[in-house]
Amino acid sequence: MKYDTILILDFGGQYCHLIGRRVREQGVYSEIVPHDITFAEIKALDKKFTVKGLILSGGPDSVYARDAPRCDPTILESKLPILGLCYGHQLIAHLAGGKVEPASHREYGTATAIIEHRIGVLKDLGKKERVWMSHGDTVFTLPQGYKALAHSENTPIAAFGNEPKKIYGLQWHPEVAHTEHGTQMLRNFLFEVSNCEPNWQMEDFIKKAVKEIKHAVRTGKAVVALSGGIDSSTATALTAQALGKNLTAVFVDHGFMRESEPEFVERIFGNMGISFVSINAAGQFLQKLKGVSDPEEKRRIIGREFVRVFEAQAKKVGAKYLIQGTIYPDRIESGLRKFSEKIKTHHNVAGLPTRMEFKDIVEPLRDLYKDEVRKLAENLELPKEIVRRQPFPGPGLAVRTMGEVTKEKIGILRQADKIVTDEIETAGLKDKLWQYFAVLTDTKSTGVKGDARAYGYSIVIRAVESREAMTASFAEIPYDVLERISTRITNEISQIVRVVYDVTHKPPATIEWE
Repeated sequence: MKYDTILILDFGGQYCHLIGRRVREQGVYSEIVPHDITFAEIKALDKKFTVKGLILSGGPDSVYARDAPRCDPTILESKLPILGLCYGHQLIAHLAGGKVEPASHREYGTATAIIEHRIGVLKDLGKKERVWMSHGDTVFTLPQGYKALAHSENTPIAAFGNEPKKIYGLQWHPEVAHTEHGTQMLRNFLFEVSNCEPNWQMEDFIKKAVKEIKHAVRTGKAVVALSGGIDSSTATALTAQALGKNLTAVFVDHGFMRESEPEFVERIFGNMGISFVSINAAGQFLQKLKGVSDPEEKRRIIGREFVRVFEAQAKKVGAKYLIQGTIYPDRIESGLRKFSEKIKTHHNVAGLPTRMEFKDIVEPLRDLYKDEVRKLAENLELPKEIVRRQPFPGPGLAVRTMGEVTKEKIGILRQADKIVTDEIETAGLKDKLWQYFAVLTDTKSTGVKGDARAYGYSIVIRAVESREAMTASFAEIPYDVLERISTRITNEISQIVRVVYDVTHKPPATIEWE
């Protein structure tokens, strides 16, 4: 069976795969392809998929820059429906003969779009729509045959369309949650403009992934990097289906885990019927991080030491392959594509050492988002306490400790994090939040404890709501819950004199502090 498919041309935007995720949510298969794919190559893909339309992603460049990424201009004459988003919107106008220039005011964040013509991708929307903008350039003059469909206060042509050619452009990002009716806009493109059938499901991914893992490892052996989080746990369960007795799950306690985390992982996976090894390497990791305060260097060191431990264990069991639970946000934030920006190095992506003893690294979840991984975990029948577990970075508390990592600081943060977790879960907020945790700053300030001067660290509470971690909003935690957290932390942890709450969305911040 060939799936109806939307191809997403990747121009380096941070939300490129988020577009793909939104398409898949509607039961339509999406495939990310290079921005310079030719029309002949697109037609060749029809042997594998039924290509029903193209989406041109956003990107960090200006369309008039000398080395800016371009698409094959013949695609505009291909008769395939096309939707350009942000940079893609500007590129369509530019290639078709319109005029794109720097805007007098850069738009970043939510804006109000005035819908002039509710047709095509804007069918059945309101006269005013709350949308998410992130651009410095603007389309000022449209090509022949195109008409403006919407505008905003700072953007005269915020959306356009060419109905006969089924080509549309949106200056905003319908794929992010901050665009109120973004899903409806994408549904319009999928089902009204491109006439797609929703015939793709997550069950198909399992079959495909198991087949790919078997092909990659063949008759060899592999070790899987198991942290106990949702990503690595799902990768472990999926790979176990493919490799069976040729897989060994390796849990490395680097000393930066949350309270009782090692015991939790050993309890769950030690009784799951797979080969499981637990290694305590806390002293090794702490020694390597001595004197290091730069967050990128922390991640590189931790990534390197993880691999060294996995290599040693692989030798013991004769494994030549390393399985990782890397998901798409890890890869996109590490800036692994030609035109994308690096946000931060993830220990399991760009943080890996250049020389490794493994024959290959297999990443079966590499194109999935966190919510997709949770659905996959449910289909694989993993325990609910794994499926609903909040995300936790591979480097653990080391990247929630600002500045140099020491045993004392990790101990302080572990206590604070436990208090945050306990109080939020006691308040019944667990299922409403994506993540909630404590951060230990490297800044000290003056306080008063027991009528005496105290001088100690500050703890930051971070709690966010999200769907897939590519975007997030800070959570509006009730003040009484925040007060209980603050009181407990300052009372129970002598080294803490101040507690603050992070009220920053992603973007501009990331969810983690480092």
